[in-house]
Amino acid sequence: MKSSQIPVARKEGLVVQETAEEVLVYDLASNKAHCLNQTAAFVWKSCNGHNSISQITKLFENEVGSAVNEDLIWLAIDQLNEKNLLDAELALNFAGRSRREVIKKIGLATVVALPIVASLTAPTSALASTSCACINPGACLTQTTCPSTVNCNGSGICAP
Repeated sequence: MKSSQIPVARKEGLVVQETAEEVLVYDLASNKAHCLNQTAAFVWKSCNGHNSISQITKLFENEVGSAVNEDLIWLAIDQLNEKNLLDAELALNFAGRSRREVIKKIGLATVVALPIVASLTAPTSALASTSCACINPGACLTQTTCPSTVNCNGSGICAP
């Protein structure tokens, strides 16, 4: 593994909410919400631009009180890369093994939860797809879902 690489967590364009069990990250650019479990959240927060993968591994070992394989941290980095939660993508090297093989190895060798980043695309608001804004009454003619299709009121809305 290239454990000398230094990952940096992305901070721009994100809304972050921490709970006792997980970290919720909303990406304003992609309109996606990401839920990081405790393991993934620890790794993401440790990606401060100063800690190498080896250092993050040691910090995590201190946190959980037992030895962990560096592959566990790389698996978290892989998921953070995939979800665009790092400033720059790190080159991963699982030494010719697939993610599945790495997960099997880690799962059998550790008592800590595997890092999980679950994501979903936030649905757009029904109102966001239609606008009742207008600059003249003619603009209201095509906006059939607005309160008025003939009146552009003083607030610039197709409404009485």
